[in-house]
This record gives sequence, C-alpha cells and structure tokens, in this order.
Amino acid sequence: MTQDAPALEAFVARAGGQGAALAETGLPTRRVEAWRYTPLRTIAETAWQKAASLSSETVGALLDALPLPETGARVVYGNGQLLSALSALPEAVQQASENVSPLKGVFSATLNAALGAKGLDIRVPAGTDAGLLTLVSLCDGQDVSTHLQHRIVLEEGASLTLYDVGAGEGRYIANPRFDIVVGKGATLRHVKLQRESLSATHLAIVSVDVAEKSEYDSFTLNQGGSLARHEAVVTLGAAHAIAHVNGVQIVDGQRLNDLTSMIHHAAPDGSSRQTVKTVLSDAGQGVFQGKILVDRVAQKTDGYQMNQALLLSEKAQINSKPELEIYADDVKCSHGATVGALDDEQLFYLRSRGVPEAEARDILVRAFLIDALDLVTHEGLRDLLLRSITS
Repeated sequence: MTQDAPALEAFVARAGGQGAALAETGLPTRRVEAWRYTPLRTIAETAWQKAASLSSETVGALLDALPLPETGARVVYGNGQLLSALSALPEAVQQASENVSPLKGVFSATLNAALGAKGLDIRVPAGTDAGLLTLVSLCDGQDVSTHLQHRIVLEEGASLTLYDVGAGEGRYIANPRFDIVVGKGATLRHVKLQRESLSATHLAIVSVDVAEKSEYDSFTLNQGGSLARHEAVVTLGAAHAIAHVNGVQIVDGQRLNDLTSMIHHAAPDGSSRQTVKTVLSDAGQGVFQGKILVDRVAQKTDGYQMNQALLLSEKAQINSKPELEIYADDVKCSHGATVGALDDEQLFYLRSRGVPEAEARDILVRAFLIDALDLVTHEGLRDLLLRSITS
C-alpha cells in the first residue's frame, strides 16, 4: 500500500472520521492481486479536492455531446450534485432511503464509503414496470473527485431499464457506487456507457443481490478515461436467479480500461453469462478479471464466461484472467479467452473490392464487436451504443 501518497492524505482529510478504513487500507499497488494489472500510481501524487458546482452552460455542452434517448425519465448529476431542473423520476418509482454496508476489501467501495454523496435512491414497487430511466453523471474540473452513492431496489415482480452514463471534461476522479437489490421475479436491465474525459479516472463499483427467479442483465461499454475500472460483484442468492455481466472495451492512446467481476452462485439452479470483448490500438491496455464462484449448495449451476481481445497495434496489451472456483459437483461451467489481430485475408478481400484501408479496418472491428453488442436487449439503447462506437 502507498500510505504516504498525497491522494490518500487528501482523501482521508476530506473524509474526517469516515476515513479511518481508507487510511488503514491505503491505495492499492501491484502487490494487491485484485489491482495487479490496474495500479493507481497515476492518481497517487495528486491531492484530489471536492468538485465545485457546474454552470448551466457547461452542463448543456456536455449533455449535447452524449448519445441519449429522447424518451423516458432522466436524472442528471453535475460534479456530484443533483441538477433538479433537469431531473425527473418515472412516475411509478418511489424515493427510498436505506443504509447500506460497504463491500469489505474492495478499494473502490471503501473510497466511496469515506467520501460518498447521496445519489439515486429509489424503489420500484411490486409488479410495476418502471420503463426507462437515464442516469447521467457529469464531471468537469481539474484535480477534483466525486463519489456518488446510488441505491436501487426492485420489489417482487418489478422491472426497470437503467441507462447509466458517465462523461465529462478535465482531470478528475469519478467514483460511483451502486447497491442494487433485485427482488423475487424482478428484472433489472443495466446498460452503462463510460465515456469520461480522456484525462479522467473512473472507479465504479456495482454490488447486486439477485433473488429467486429474478434477473440482473447488465452491459458496460468502457470507452473513455485515462484509467477506468468497472467492477461488478453479483450474488445469486436464491434458486433460479440469473445474471448477465457483459461488456465491450475500446482502448486507444496510452489509456487503460478494466472490467472486473465476481459472480457468486450461492443457491442452486442459477445461471450466469459473461461475454467481454476488447479492441486495443496504439499503446492501449485492457484488463479483464472475471471470477465465477460456485458454493457447495449451488448444484445445477450453469455458468459461462468468455473474454476476447482484438489487438490493432504491436504496442497494445491485454491482461485476461478468467477464473472458476467450484465447490458443487453437479454444474455446467466454462470459461475461455482469445487474443488475435485483424485477419489479413479479410482485409485484403475488402481492399480488393475498392474499400479504403481505414474503412475496411473499421468494418472488421465492428464485425468483431457486433455479437457482444447484440446482447443488449433494449433496442433503443443498443442503437445508442452503436452510435457511440462509430462517432
């Protein structure tokens, strides 16, 4: 741990009495296995401060640059503050307020617990389809950080589609935390677009409890940030629970994007699926760490995990760590990883038909990504992600 880093000292000072756990754990280094491929040395030497309010002009410019749906409810935060004039919840959704215990041993959660500000805190009543809710978190500033805490509870038989967008300008840390409960027979579709400033750090943690015969269906597009990590901890705590934790990462320049997950099968007859594809160019670095943990009681678990990377440059790098830890004896679980480059024969074929090289490469990259994007079941949001990739 880097106990004497200016970043840590600034965080602890801002947190006051809430910073004790943060001071004890420190900032992770490569010696911490979970952060072996995503060290935080790039933020360690900066004394990060609380972000100031955003002007309406800055908010407008940032919103205009984003692929957002024209329909559905929208809630907007600017530098960690709710922008009430731009926000409205779906009529069916209720405000809620519940205390949540932070995940132990997870740095992003510890940081958020120390410095967190109230974010979305909602409950979808039993049997209610709340439709589409767009959550936009905007940041702008220099050497500032935000730490929104979101709580979402779906009661029995409820459903909600959440479009979660993070974006901004400047050099900042965005450290959002989601605590999600998907009740019996409920369905939450969580589609995330991470499009932070190319000078920003994004450290997101999502904790999900999935109940009997319920489903958490998520997709993350990591596309921004100098350093960005999306971490999902999903617990299938009752029979016939389902989790999809899919994603795409597009990394160029000298940026690093990381998708880390832990799917815990703690009950029988559960099902989980994870497909993550990464495209890397220039000196970009990608990280995938995915673990499926199957308890002894979780018989008849069906778990699948696949990570595939496409390298467009000799300097690009992918670190892939799929992992199975199984204690049950009646399961169907598999995982895998592949790494490759563009197919020269396919590229030659397109060039021979008059397609310019840059366009031919783009066609092949889209073809590589399309089956992952097809996993987004909401057609409108799938189109928005496609637009984000091609813009």
